[in-house]
Amino acid sequence: MLHMNIHTDKYKCTECGQCCQCSRHLAVHRRSHSGEKPFECTVSGKRFTTSGNLVNHSRIHSGEKPYKCHVCDEAFCRSGVLNTHMRVHTGEKPHKCHVCDEAFSQSGTLNKHMRVHTGEKPHKCYVCDKAFSQSGTLNKHMRVHTGEKPHKCHVCDKAFSQSVHLNNHMRVHTGEKPHKCYVCDKVFSQSGTLNKHMRVHTGEKPHKCYVCDKAFSQSVHLNNHMRVHTERPHGRETVQVFTVCQEFQSVQQLADT
Repeated sequence: MLHMNIHTDKYKCTECGQCCQCSRHLAVHRRSHSGEKPFECTVSGKRFTTSGNLVNHSRIHSGEKPYKCHVCDEAFCRSGVLNTHMRVHTGEKPHKCHVCDEAFSQSGTLNKHMRVHTGEKPHKCYVCDKAFSQSGTLNKHMRVHTGEKPHKCHVCDKAFSQSVHLNNHMRVHTGEKPHKCYVCDKVFSQSGTLNKHMRVHTGEKPHKCYVCDKAFSQSVHLNNHMRVHTERPHGRETVQVFTVCQEFQSVQQLADT
């Protein structure tokens, strides 16, 4: 019977026209327009529009988690969070991207994903103005400026700004080499090293000298080569030469005479 009231004008909000089941629900709804929050937390002073929201909030302070997962025994303070958690076990992904059809278990994760398509980067670094699509990525970036390295190796005490860098480092101690070349079966601890190695097989030389156009497979080899253009041994001294090719050649001729 209460449900049928939704389809009538008996408990209708005069502000937005929404119909409620009963006068109590209508009174609660009106607080969304008036801003009234009659229920106050005695610990933090935060206020809420309903007693139920206050009860949920109070569990932050009490640590109470009455909603328990029957699969993994993880507990939660709100039933809605438990329902969302259950998707980890069921594999349900009701939130679908309308652009690429990728699906997600949570609406918040979908919202973050949509920035891949929109290019939106709302999280901006106040030091260098670099922008990011996710707050977590900004937090990691800030360690470039703060020098913070919270991820510490328990073997040698070396520290890193990101956990992925620590994981890569740990292979120095474990000897793990999960990245294998499919051509010669040589193995590497890091994917980047494998990518560089693959140039042995592909012949790719992406690092090009801007003076003589000679190309190299690795940046370190290019750096070594650039010394040909920037310095010339002459007894105990070193004659510094301009990096422009013509000037280099003229100085070389003078040095040889």
